Amino acid sequence: MGTIWPQSLGDSKGPKYKKVADTIRSAVQSGALTAGTKLPPVRELAYQLGITPGTVARAYSILTDEGVLEAEVGRGTFVAHRKTPVQDDVWSRQLHLLEAKDPGHVSLFSPRIADMGQVAAVRETLQKVAECDAYKLLNYPTRDAYRPVREVAARWLSQSPVGSVSENDVVLTHGGQNGLMVVLQAILKGPQPVIMVEDLTYAGFRRAAELLRAQVVGVAMDEEGIRPDSMELAIRKSGATVLCTSPEVHNPTGQFTPLARRKQIVEIARRHGVQIIEDDCYRLGEARAPGYRALAPELAWHVSSISKLLTPALRVGFALAPEGRAADLRRVAEYGYFGLAQPLAELVRILLSDPRMPELMAAVRAEMARYVRVAVNVLGAFDLTWNPDVPFVWLRLPSGWRAAAFTRAAEARGVQIRSADEFALRDGRAPHAVRIAVNAHVPLKQFEEAMLRLRALLDNPPEQISV
Repeated sequence: MGTIWPQSLGDSKGPKYKKVADTIRSAVQSGALTAGTKLPPVRELAYQLGITPGTVARAYSILTDEGVLEAEVGRGTFVAHRKTPVQDDVWSRQLHLLEAKDPGHVSLFSPRIADMGQVAAVRETLQKVAECDAYKLLNYPTRDAYRPVREVAARWLSQSPVGSVSENDVVLTHGGQNGLMVVLQAILKGPQPVIMVEDLTYAGFRRAAELLRAQVVGVAMDEEGIRPDSMELAIRKSGATVLCTSPEVHNPTGQFTPLARRKQIVEIARRHGVQIIEDDCYRLGEARAPGYRALAPELAWHVSSISKLLTPALRVGFALAPEGRAADLRRVAEYGYFGLAQPLAELVRILLSDPRMPELMAAVRAEMARYVRVAVNVLGAFDLTWNPDVPFVWLRLPSGWRAAAFTRAAEARGVQIRSADEFALRDGRAPHAVRIAVNAHVPLKQFEEAMLRLRALLDNPPEQISV
């Protein structure tokens, strides 16, 4: 252990506790510190490095929260046996295998929507696609060939307050994440553009930015979403030109940004020439306020998908540009992937044109709401944020629990949930909270049993957390 340290931390810039944490984290990642290795006691390491015990204790605490270290009462602090992380919004094969091996195992990592007839509808529609004009199965897709599906999509999108929508405005994407990538490619300029996101946010924003070599900066939040003063400060300090946000259903907290706050955000964006990307993929019910594209049609972009209302299996989404920017958005899509496959586009056209779809989507919303109500009935005595039209709940943990420790304890009892750490920026701080997604692929009774296991943990927090 001593070989990974300099004689002292010297006069390195930044807080010393971060230097200690970074050194240990790097040693774990490089293999210099292996799983199970016992770290020196706090006072011993503090004496060796010439710093205060409190500084070492804080570094150990940060790494324990991250899951890099684990503390055992009376024994000390050890390098944790780390598990392979599950990628955001991807159903891990391992999770399916665990559920197959153990019927009591329930994955609540990502929402899994109920089948209320859409599987039969997709199968029926696939048969119709198979019988379509042969030329649709032989030719490259063209813009004119997509006009019918864009018209249907425009009518579907017009049911939400996103501003004026014509078929010419709609760009078909391979799901919401691809829609986000297409929009960012149409917007970003310069050698290292800067994107703003909430301090806690959907990880897909960060990953898209990384792929496009953009810098990401966090904006502080309150109970109404993005704080205007923090947004103003972030723009002045970083020169950010884009804001990615989810005002209807914030992921992971489930918060809603009211109209007055949205107008403040728009005013700041206009003043500084900042583009706004609204991700509307998690909303199941009616929108409660006008979208940014309706409030600021000259600078707001909109991304949505059918994943949470029909099925994520088809990977179909929609992107809308501000006024005068539709050609830029189309160009990115056409240069990047030509467009959706013709058979898939035809499938979407038939599905969204089906007069049964509104009733079917309403049934999906109602069934998902049943699961949400079960979660609230079991966990409602705790600090819970929820909405029947949101396919997850946000639980702030009671005193005695840290997010990383709680998720590990839950997994040991066959329930997999997401820690707030997974939604924080790499240099940000996460609250002691977890996101619990609705899994309507398991019977309601099994879902309720998973909630009861979580409540048993909440009712019995560890007596002591030691470093």
